[in-house]
Amino acid sequence: MVLKLSPALPLAKGGGLLFMLIMNKTILKERRRELRKKSTPAERFLWTYLRNKALGLKIYRQFSIDNYIADFCCPKARLIIEVDGGIHNLPDIKEHDKIKTASFESRNYKVIRFTNQQVLEDVDSVIKEINHHLDSN
Repeated sequence: MVLKLSPALPLAKGGGLLFMLIMNKTILKERRRELRKKSTPAERFLWTYLRNKALGLKIYRQFSIDNYIADFCCPKARLIIEVDGGIHNLPDIKEHDKIKTASFESRNYKVIRFTNQQVLEDVDSVIKEINHHLDSN
């Protein structure tokens, strides 16, 4: 399928037509909302450090790219932040995470992962690493 860009096509804030086609798809809106409502304690805790441009750039939570939903995403820095609980050690989940990461990386996103334990017990180191990746972009 070839898309012809036309001035008549509406453009999404900050990314144009491509942004509308691959990011925050309407079909995933309810799933993103559900994930925000059912976020883990570690995700909620980390969000208090990331929200409202606290690190200098806008970071979204439960942000979709293609058919996958990232825990946190900074499109401007091309950074995905995932917070993984113990279930991510299961073979099927590990395989799904590999595929999900490959999809994000195919869009030139850097994916960094932290465990729930890292976030809850050493948030300063987590924030330091996130800042490192935000600064390097």
